[in-house]
Amino acid sequence: MSRNRITDILNIDYPILQGGMAWVSTGELALAVSLAGGLGIIAAGNAPADVIEEEIKKVKKETDKPFGVNIMLLSPHVDEIMDLVVKEKVPVVTTGAGNPGKYMEKLKEADIKVIPVVPSIALAKRLEKQKVDALIAEGTEAGGHIGELTTMALVPQIVDAVNIPVIAAGGIADGRGMIAAFALGAEGVQIGTRFVCAKECTVHNNYKEAVIKAKDRDTVVSGRSTGHPVRSIKNKLTGKFNQLEKEGAKAEEIEELGAGKMALAAKDGDTSLGSVMAGQVAAMIKEEKTAKEIIDEVVTEAKELEQNLKLDF
Repeated sequence: MSRNRITDILNIDYPILQGGMAWVSTGELALAVSLAGGLGIIAAGNAPADVIEEEIKKVKKETDKPFGVNIMLLSPHVDEIMDLVVKEKVPVVTTGAGNPGKYMEKLKEADIKVIPVVPSIALAKRLEKQKVDALIAEGTEAGGHIGELTTMALVPQIVDAVNIPVIAAGGIADGRGMIAAFALGAEGVQIGTRFVCAKECTVHNNYKEAVIKAKDRDTVVSGRSTGHPVRSIKNKLTGKFNQLEKEGAKAEEIEELGAGKMALAAKDGDTSLGSVMAGQVAAMIKEEKTAKEIIDEVVTEAKELEQNLKLDF
């Protein structure tokens, strides 16, 4: 648990990043995580630049600690968001749903650290050549948009394929997951679902309760036929997705059903017809805690395991 390339690159106390979750990862949550020694991340999602600017100001008003913005490259506002993070001198940008190559020159000129999420070795190698600072290898256990490979299979393959540091994501909620990720060669972890139940997270309480009540098999994947599968907690909406896919519905029809459903759950608290995106670790989350309590607990458990784990073969 000593300092490594991730803590040095990001200038943070612990190699823990908070996942960028649309409608969940607001300025309040990012601020709390950064103050606790991790890297808080604001999720841009599909929001326009003026909305994200307000979230950035919430963090900058209270601290000068590093934080980041997660930018979905499929967002209709991606160009404006990129201009915004440059203007606001956001320290770190994580990206999802594609290759940020066309923005790299602009981001690096602004001295912004760029850390894309990758689901495959091919993209990891391509991004290393584009001089990104690190990579987030995200397994299919994660909530939200996912790839196909598991974290345990994906992380060591990406670590072996590149020379830049790798952050593991997907299926990590405690110190055990963190130590496991380090054993696979990662130098940091990204935790999403557990931070949904941080006290500072402004998501609707119904959403938090759905995560806390979730059992081991309660997350399901929808939308595989569209090429953009999403993991969320099983409810009436996922049942509708499943029915459409069984009937061979077109991708447009399936995507139309999903439009606005994340906000319906996260803001309005409709956890029946809204999209309650969460990872498979949801069943491990039993209560709401502050971001500091979560980070302290993860780090303490990881340190104890590091000291006590003695393997004798």
